Amino acid sequence: MNSWLIEQGLAGERLDVIVASLAGLSRTRAQKLLEEGLVTVSGVRRKANYRPFAGERLEMETPELKAPELLPEAIKLEVLYEDEYLLVLNKPQGLVVHPAAGHSSGTLVNALLYHCPVLSGVGGCARPGIVHRLDKDTSGVLVVTKSDRAHLSLAQQFREHSVVREYLAIVHGSVAAEQGVIEAAIARHPRERKKMAVVPPGAGRHAVTRYRVLERFAHFTLLALRLETGRTHQIRVHLASIGHPVVNDPVYGPKKRCSRLQAACRPDHAGTNRRQLLHACCLGFVHPADGRCVEFSAVPPQEFQELLSALRRGRKGGDENESEEADYGHGGDPSCPDKNRP
Repeated sequence: MNSWLIEQGLAGERLDVIVASLAGLSRTRAQKLLEEGLVTVSGVRRKANYRPFAGERLEMETPELKAPELLPEAIKLEVLYEDEYLLVLNKPQGLVVHPAAGHSSGTLVNALLYHCPVLSGVGGCARPGIVHRLDKDTSGVLVVTKSDRAHLSLAQQFREHSVVREYLAIVHGSVAAEQGVIEAAIARHPRERKKMAVVPPGAGRHAVTRYRVLERFAHFTLLALRLETGRTHQIRVHLASIGHPVVNDPVYGPKKRCSRLQAACRPDHAGTNRRQLLHACCLGFVHPADGRCVEFSAVPPQEFQELLSALRRGRKGGDENESEEADYGHGGDPSCPDKNRP
């Protein structure tokens, strides 16, 4: 049984919204728990549209996971860290995190069921262990929970925006400022329902992305980014809104193949740089078991590094003897220690 006292900041919100926020669930999952009578407010079962008062106590039972509806699949995982509470992975590009329409198999969840059958059940049978997500074509560090205690602890940290989430991105154009903040609300696109969009304040969810220029090239920029909030497609939408979409973003980027991108690559690499060049390089949080501050990092995938090397060669006039190494962890900070050893 999980229990929370409704604080003033959540009072008056719909109950399904509160449950989703507190437990780190989708709103659909929260509504399902309410329908099944697994959530009470001050001991009374309430409907999803009930609006609790400050001081009322919310209690939620977590149902045991039933026999998995999904089949375990022997999909290779790059494990950065694992203990009895959680699992930290370097998710590859192209891997969907959990089942959805058109992706009933071949997901990270299928791989997790094969690698680690015991996972937290808060997210339901379709999302065991999943406390946050990365887009299909975004690579990088992702944490999975093995216990409900770990899930709820991390869900609270994500909700309070205390989790360190840093990304690397190669974007179109030359970003004018050396560093900056994009603060713009995000909501579902009014016409294209599979897309998100920047909307006026109050019309969507508050979103903040910080960025810093790491390297500049003729027509592209390498950025380090830090999320202060975690909205759907946040980095991709924010960067596109300021005229610097992520290279190879299939949704928010240019519709036509970039000729400058093709020109930057060697002929033998021309077909390799077709994937979205956004990578979650660092994830930091408080370990749910012992309160340690831990951070984990992963270098970008091969396609990302190949294009970066090609851009550097072009900037240096083809001198391939120059160093092409980069400090990827902690937004490019060379003083950052090895984070995969908490």
